[in-house]
Amino acid sequence: MKKALVVLGLVFALQVVAQEQITIKNPILKGFYPDPSIEKVGEDYYLINSTFTYFPGIPIFHSKDLKNWKQIGNVIDRPEQMDFIGEKISRGLFAPAISYHKGVFYVVCTDIDNDGNFVVTATNPAGPWSKPVKIPEVRGIDPSLFFDGDKAYIIYNSDAPDFKPLYDGHRTIRMYQFDYKNLKIIGEETILVNGGVDLSKKPVWIEGPHLYKRGDFYYLCAAEGGTSINHSQVIFRSKDVKGPFIPWDKNPILTQRNLNPNRPNPITSTGHADLVEGPDGNTYAVFLAVRPYSGDYYNTGRETFIAPVKWTDDGWPIINPDHKEVQHEYTFNWKEQAEKAPFPLNGNFQQRYTFKDTIANSLMFMRTKDNSWYSLSKQKGLTLKLRPETIIETGNPSFIGRRLQHLKAEASTEVEFTPKNGNETAGIVIFQNEKHFYYLCRSKFEKYDVVQLYRASSENQFMDLVIQKQVKKSGKVQLKVVANGADYAFYFAENNGEWKLVKDKVDGRYLSTKIAGGFVGCIIGLYASSNGQPSASEAHFKYLDYTGKDDL
Repeated sequence: MKKALVVLGLVFALQVVAQEQITIKNPILKGFYPDPSIEKVGEDYYLINSTFTYFPGIPIFHSKDLKNWKQIGNVIDRPEQMDFIGEKISRGLFAPAISYHKGVFYVVCTDIDNDGNFVVTATNPAGPWSKPVKIPEVRGIDPSLFFDGDKAYIIYNSDAPDFKPLYDGHRTIRMYQFDYKNLKIIGEETILVNGGVDLSKKPVWIEGPHLYKRGDFYYLCAAEGGTSINHSQVIFRSKDVKGPFIPWDKNPILTQRNLNPNRPNPITSTGHADLVEGPDGNTYAVFLAVRPYSGDYYNTGRETFIAPVKWTDDGWPIINPDHKEVQHEYTFNWKEQAEKAPFPLNGNFQQRYTFKDTIANSLMFMRTKDNSWYSLSKQKGLTLKLRPETIIETGNPSFIGRRLQHLKAEASTEVEFTPKNGNETAGIVIFQNEKHFYYLCRSKFEKYDVVQLYRASSENQFMDLVIQKQVKKSGKVQLKVVANGADYAFYFAENNGEWKLVKDKVDGRYLSTKIAGGFVGCIIGLYASSNGQPSASEAHFKYLDYTGKDDL
């Protein structure tokens, strides 16, 4: 059954005391991994996140201990399933949810601009996943499935009653019965929540709903307040799956909005939670939150966190019950079971992509995957064809990237490339969206070979040149970007490791969600373009190095 939350007896509690302990550091998935949804199947945990218009879409992770995660695949990994051409970076796939019932995994999600709500299925969570089946009757976002015996229901965020909102942000939570065998809705739509906890107080953006069954009650858990600093998680319950759902008088069950904004190392914007039974039989929540480097500035996007859940004597859940602040680490009573993963997803680490024979499943393209413009080899690494498409537009440029996962990080590459003219560029980009990025590249200025630093222009479809440095007429150069909170620096080297400064004290806040807007985090990408002109040139990237070195 979907997320049954088991009440354990004294005997099991005594057994837990003798077990080993595990310390889990937050976030459990660092970087742009928002809107987590989790499902437990036996002793295995599966977790998915939003990806918007990055491709492949909806990464799926596996763990046995809620600490060590390994990406085992992507739900949308074939262009014939869907693509996002023509959509801006923060459109595409919103808030997927994962469920399991009778040997089948289900993911429901919203393609916000094209297909609307859809469902895909798989018998192996690593894939392959089916082609999407549209659910046009489900009008809204953030769908999730709830299995109650042999019945299923789909719950989602939708419009105000009769499409007549009383205020901006007035939404509802609605539900249909769902035929999980034929992937169709059944019967009439039911409104479960109107507005939020207290309609008279004009609550905004009730969303991300999940249903659970515990004892005699059905619990509806949802986010409220929007995904920024006012984000929160609230709870309702009913003895009937169709309601009426009564809110707890001590809501919200999770928020950080009332805390001192000047506290050290803050975790903010908590919400969009999903509850799950832990290895010890107790309840835990995964949710999104952010780690600002100052004020409300963060470049890493919304990340996945974990906290314990306590049930009150009268049967209500509280997330993070023993602290006001979400903790940077928790210790729990179960054994650690490490995953053999290609690289960690939390903590500090170093990683190198060498591109000899495969593209790692954690790397992302923009909007679709087209094998015709890149190739891999042991000798040259990643070869990108220079094409007219650019990252300023909404197509599929020659770009492959990985998430920025740390407030303090370095990323570097070696590119072999001989530009023929000033339109031809190849290098490394730190990208927040089409109008907010920095691009460090090799190119040509008049008769000179140069390294250039560009900044996206918010005024037009071009980039603004920040600075350029002349280099020797050689096809090979190393490029590096260094992030330190709001302070960025860019370097190049003509001889291995002999770094020369291009520019330091570059404003990193320009890459923050607060300034750039949207729902994603920064991506560090290898990128090549002929910027609107035809070209037969290629750029060869030997590797992509990444080092994360946060203070915590």
